[in-house]
Amino acid sequence: MSEHKKGRVLLITGASSGIGRTTALTAAREGFKLILTARRKELLDELVDQIGSDQAIGIAADAGDYKSLEQVVVKGLEKFGQLDAVFANAGTGVQTPGTETGNADEWKTMIDVNINGLLYTARLTLPHLRKTTGHFLMTGSAAGRNTIKGSVYGATKWFVHGFAQNLAEEMKEWDGRCTTIAPGMVNTPFFDEPKPDKLDPQDVADAVLFALNAHPRNSVREVYLMPAYRN
Repeated sequence: MSEHKKGRVLLITGASSGIGRTTALTAAREGFKLILTARRKELLDELVDQIGSDQAIGIAADAGDYKSLEQVVVKGLEKFGQLDAVFANAGTGVQTPGTETGNADEWKTMIDVNINGLLYTARLTLPHLRKTTGHFLMTGSAAGRNTIKGSVYGATKWFVHGFAQNLAEEMKEWDGRCTTIAPGMVNTPFFDEPKPDKLDPQDVADAVLFALNAHPRNSVREVYLMPAYRN
């Protein structure tokens, strides 16, 4: 194993289920130490028990709350002493689609997580990533690369993709790496039952690890995944 892959510490938001949980388990198998956060403490505790408390810490927090996220970073650093990578994965959608027919309260909740939560995660972790010449990854979406009629959710993902490009240029000043993981539809708890024409969370986790494990000279700016199968 190359030197840059040894003992790295990875923070994951939205870690309690779906993409975040699968990425945590995959990274744990590759030897990462993990700082895990999500709103549901009981699911985080189960995940930490599965990985092992020597290798992972779980701190419940709302990604849209700056002070809560700040405590995640503080407690994670207290346990592991450094931060090498961050996967800003927390995100949510809306029940009511469209703009004219949309629900303003749902928009606020979604923007707090999908946009502000991403910004807060970056602001709180970048000073520590700078020290390790670290890597910041975020969950974008095919919805952030294509137009979807009236989709406010899609617009939040367009923000993710635009912000990622700007952040990558900022991080270049100290040789940091920035990656957008952009999946199409993924079988997550958001859907009632798995569908064969959607990606699996493992596909997304594999993309995250691909970017993390690329040689330090290689800044993988985006990994765009789409399902290969159709009904």
